[in-house]
Amino acid sequence: MHSIEFCAGAGGQALGLEQAGFRHTALVEIEGDFCKTLQLNRPQWDVRSEDMNVFDGRPFKGMDLLTAGLPCPPFSVAGKQLGENDERNLFPAAIRLIDEIKPKAVMIENVRGFLSPVFEDYRLFLKSEFKKLGYTIDWRLLNSSDFGVPQLRPRVVIVAIRNDLVEAFDWPEVQPHNPATVGATLQDLMAANGWAGARRWAEHANDIAPTIVGGSKKHGGPDLGPTRARKAWAALGVEGRSIAEAAPDGDFCGMPRLTLRMVARIQGFPDSWQFYGRKTTAYRQVGNAFPPPVARAVAQNLRIALSAQRAFGMQKCVA
Repeated sequence: MHSIEFCAGAGGQALGLEQAGFRHTALVEIEGDFCKTLQLNRPQWDVRSEDMNVFDGRPFKGMDLLTAGLPCPPFSVAGKQLGENDERNLFPAAIRLIDEIKPKAVMIENVRGFLSPVFEDYRLFLKSEFKKLGYTIDWRLLNSSDFGVPQLRPRVVIVAIRNDLVEAFDWPEVQPHNPATVGATLQDLMAANGWAGARRWAEHANDIAPTIVGGSKKHGGPDLGPTRARKAWAALGVEGRSIAEAAPDGDFCGMPRLTLRMVARIQGFPDSWQFYGRKTTAYRQVGNAFPPPVARAVAQNLRIALSAQRAFGMQKCVA
């Protein structure tokens, strides 16, 4: 099955879709360093450094799936929550592209703030627009920890299914067990340079992580978030004011910092996934990513729904 993705970022959603069996026809991302990350990891992908607002979707008409990780600031509780009045709101561009491409299904990721009561009218507007295009739209708040990611990270996933396919889709079930703790997840990386205290630290870091905060292009550096987030990290024995270049040395004393690789593992990326650019831009890519395991779980159910449609079509042909 073929997909096209917009605002692809560092590839969290794209990787999850790949793991679910989708083949990417194109990935569109406006940020050059992010595009280089995608090309670094998957040279065979057709990565396009273009603005979604002016992208012509007509050559891609008939895709199985259109996905997007639309910018979060318009709906984030950490911002001004301007919603549709925010210049970074790309829902209008997404609706235009859906009309041009006419995919069988749509999957869009955004922040929990999208479900805020202040945006109720806008959500109703989106339902109306998707209905005009022939889709049934639904959304759910999914906690990444329910899908094996060792952090809470609540994210809204919006799914729109063409009306003739909607009955075949079900939301994924959460995993029956809790994810690994931060300590269990990172002990081997913390001990990579021979730190003698790695095991004791891991025993203390016995809970999942708070939500990774990525920062924006204008604000936020390579740290683990504002004061409240840093306090939560400190409770796990992690210094959150900056990101380390390497794991602690053998005689290190105190609270260790996380490396970029550690943060990426907590975000659900495999250790083989590389990030292009200097520390700040690389960390922003990791921190703003959609965890691949969550994307995979939703995409697997979308693939089942679309496969059911294909099977039904083949039965009609045989009959």
